[in-house]
Amino acid sequence: MIQIGMGQMTVSGGEVDKNLAQATRFITAAAQQECDFILLPECLDTGWTHPSAVDSAQPIPGITSEILCQSAVENQIYVVAGITERNDGQIYNAAILIDPTGEILLKHRKINILDIAQDLYSVGNRLEVAETPLGKIGLNICADNFPHTAYYGQALAGMGAQLILSPCAWAVDRDHDNQRDPYGSLWFNAYTRLALDHRVAVVGVSNVGWITDGPWQGRKCIGCSLAVDQEGKVIKQVDYGETAERLEVIELEI
Repeated sequence: MIQIGMGQMTVSGGEVDKNLAQATRFITAAAQQECDFILLPECLDTGWTHPSAVDSAQPIPGITSEILCQSAVENQIYVVAGITERNDGQIYNAAILIDPTGEILLKHRKINILDIAQDLYSVGNRLEVAETPLGKIGLNICADNFPHTAYYGQALAGMGAQLILSPCAWAVDRDHDNQRDPYGSLWFNAYTRLALDHRVAVVGVSNVGWITDGPWQGRKCIGCSLAVDQEGKVIKQVDYGETAERLEVIELEI
């Protein structure tokens, strides 16, 4: 049995220092609750599709990842975080898995880049898994798990992944009514299908907060972070809302 902290944190567009400070607070809080892993959102440094990534994205390893690595060491916890990456003049929407010694075990570059984000992010071209004492872990990012790109998750399962951890940024229109149109059916369907077909647990964590710049300026990220076990059972759906910042701890057997 492992414990995973679902770090549904607020991400403020373009405010890298503020966001990293909040991420480290979530890491510490998860460790204090005896979590083995903490999963943090997509592009937690700059905000998803925020144009500040052009100037603020760092290499991996680099300044941004080192802050997260140091926090993993200080708190003796595995950390999965979505951050932007600069490499050879290109910007990637990336995710990293850090072990409690501060080593980056995996780096994933998002493959399914939405059309609206292709002017900012380059497309990743690799899938990998990491073997840890707690199980084999795969990484992907948000829309990599869309139903029409389910083969990315299937490939990770085929490589032996028992658990897929997915930083996300789930956004809706400003006036979205969650009572009339509950958010999350796409992810329920995609995660449970992957779990049932391939016996792999899937956990996705979204940020919360307003999107203040970029192609979806004015929309809001609303959490609803989701965890599904290897049997396709929903373990947890975290609260909805642009202010629904939460750290939820789940137990998962893999």
